[in-house]
Order: sequence, then structure tokens, then C-alpha cells
Amino acid sequence: MVAHEISAVTDAKPDLISFDDAAALISKEAHALGTECIPLEHADGRILANPAIARRSSPPTLVSAMDGYAVRDADVAHGSVSLKIAGKSFAGGNFNQPLLPGTCVRIFTGAPAPAGTDRVIMQEDVRENEGFAMIADAVTGRRHLRRPGSDFAEGDVIVPARCRLTPQHLVGIAAADIAAVEVFSKPKVAILCCGDELTEPGKPNRPAGSIPESISFGVSALIRRWGGQIVKRLRCRDDLGLLRNVATDLAAIADVVIIIGGASVGERDFAKLAFAPLGLELAFSKVAIKPGKPVWFGRAGKTLVVGLPGNPSSALVTARLFVVPLIAGLSGGRSNEALDFQMMRTSVAIECCPDRDVFARATLRGRLAIPLSDQDSASQKALAAATHLIRRRQTAAPGAETLVETLVL
Repeated sequence: MVAHEISAVTDAKPDLISFDDAAALISKEAHALGTECIPLEHADGRILANPAIARRSSPPTLVSAMDGYAVRDADVAHGSVSLKIAGKSFAGGNFNQPLLPGTCVRIFTGAPAPAGTDRVIMQEDVRENEGFAMIADAVTGRRHLRRPGSDFAEGDVIVPARCRLTPQHLVGIAAADIAAVEVFSKPKVAILCCGDELTEPGKPNRPAGSIPESISFGVSALIRRWGGQIVKRLRCRDDLGLLRNVATDLAAIADVVIIIGGASVGERDFAKLAFAPLGLELAFSKVAIKPGKPVWFGRAGKTLVVGLPGNPSSALVTARLFVVPLIAGLSGGRSNEALDFQMMRTSVAIECCPDRDVFARATLRGRLAIPLSDQDSASQKALAAATHLIRRRQTAAPGAETLVETLVL
């Protein structure tokens, strides 16, 4: 019965597709899930659903750009002059007296300039004496005033839609008198790790033959970094009945379920079968890449499902290549932006595989991308040192390459 079910699920799609075809199938499913309005203080890293439009002009009125004295051009254009100081204007104040001929106003940065002000003279160029401002020379040059709306006007777009909000964006939005923004909702993601051998890290008196489960921590971090919300992270034994029950529960609460391990065709590889009762429809079942060939992707009802290999390096590489673009798109971004390969130089020959694209773990040495010497799919110490992936296409000519496609891991 199990063998028949495996065939029914895995034969639904061709065994092996290219990386680019698999990435395109992921992108087709990576649509924003909805929006929500949140306070600005919680908006860092979220993707803006609608443009942030200024509710006020900045500055709202003529203000001083520095500490000094507000004056009329007619009073300071002809050389040495002494002007009576008629008052002081502070930022946040309400100085509403006009600037009369023969007078000036002591003014501070950001303070409203009195009506009639033509310029502000820096305080360093003025000497005060018994209520008068002594100006030695004729004044020309910069006016040191900020005109109303010179930063932005009411109705201006401060940040366009579809931007992932940064600290800089938040400054501009707050200045525009906006306290809350509409952002795309975070996709809810559940992670299920399969394996009789897995235990929680740090577990005392670990049973013989068991190992600490490590992959879900890296995959969770990638998902959070790219806009997803982890709603559940579980381990489960290689028991088909139990896995099916857990898969049903997770599909009910998550937009995406990531199942790690059990992706191949071993006697206890039940990952696809766990979702078969939910009507799993595969988009692809294997991808022509190294590492990570057994990665698969499909839909079980309303829930998207990604199956990652159980080897740590394979799992994290495939999560970066397929889960990250999916989460980026579901959270309102563009999935292709998560696969922004950059050309870099290398001085080391990259492993060649005639029937698969190779994604070598690498680090940077100066301006060179250097593949790590240990590329084993189960290696975790080497993985911890990796910062980038180097893609070597199966169509690449043999031998050393000087320019390679790289992706931040």
C-alpha cells in the first residue's frame, strides 16, 4: 500500500527539473497573502502595502536653518549696521510679531522666522551689545532659511509601496505625521523535522545513536529574516501514521509547511506520503542541483509544502534557494529579489557536475569568492563558516573560472 502511494505522489510530475524551472514554479505561488495596519514602531523590516503619503508639509512654515539673527535684506545690504533685538524665536515657539525695519530677532535652529525675514545671519558673525545686534559688514550669500515644504509637501509620496521598510524609511514616515502603516501580512510557517535519531540540542542523557536536531534553527532564522512568522517547530519520529496526523494539524494553522528529512526514497522516507491524504499536488519532486537534489514543492489544499533534504548543508542551501524566495513573495516582496546573484571573482576552480548546477558554499577573501574545501552535504562546521553560495551551471566549461555567480547565504 505504501509503495503504491509513493508512486501515486511522485509520478505526478517529472522526476528532475532544472533549478531555473523550479525557481519559476516557486515564484508562481509566491503571492502576497493580505495586509494589516500596524504601529510605526513595529514596522521595521515589513513590506509597505500602500505608499506612505505626507499628511503635512515639512517644514510647515519658514524656519531658521541655524542659530543666529533674523534680518531684512534692506537693513544689512549696505555695510556696518546696529539693529535692535526685538525678541527671540525658539523651535516649537509661536513668535508672531513681524520683523520691523531697523530690528532683528534672535532665532534658533528650527524656529519659525518672523514675517518679513529675508535671511538669518549666523551668530558667529554678530556681536550683541545692550540689546542691539552689531553687524560689521554688508551681508550677502546663503540665507540660512528653510522654505515651507522645502523638505516635502503635504500629499508627497514619502515611501512608495512594496518597499521593505528600513530605519531611514521610518524617519521619513514619522516626519510625515503618520503613526501607523498598512503592510503585507507575514506568512505563517510551520517546520516539521523527521527522524527517529533527532533530539533537542542540549538534551541531557541523550539516547545512544541520537543527534541534536540543528537544521530547523537555521531554516527558522532564514524565514524570519525574509518576513515569515514561525507558528510551530516540531520534531517527529519516522512513523507514517503519526506524521500524517502532525501534517494535518500543521496544514490547518500554516500558510506554508516546511518538512525536513524523509525527502528521498528510503524505507522510512515518508515526507510526501505524510501529506498525501491532504491531496498533495507536486509542482516538482526533484531538482537538478548539488547539493539538494531531493528538494520538492507542492500544495496540499490551501497550504504550500516544501520538502527539504535531511542533510544539514543540503537543507540550508535548498531553504535559501527555494524557501526564501517563496517567503519573500508571500510577505509582499518579489521572489526574484531573493535570488539576486552577483558576479564576483574567484581564483579557485569550482566543482563541475555535468547533469546538475552546483551550489558551492563559499566565503569571501578580500574581493574574491572562495569555495570552502569541505563541500560535504552533511558538514555543519564548514557550513557555519559559509557566507555565500557560488553557482556553477552544468553548462559551464570545465576548468577554473575568474567570474562566478554568487548569492549571499
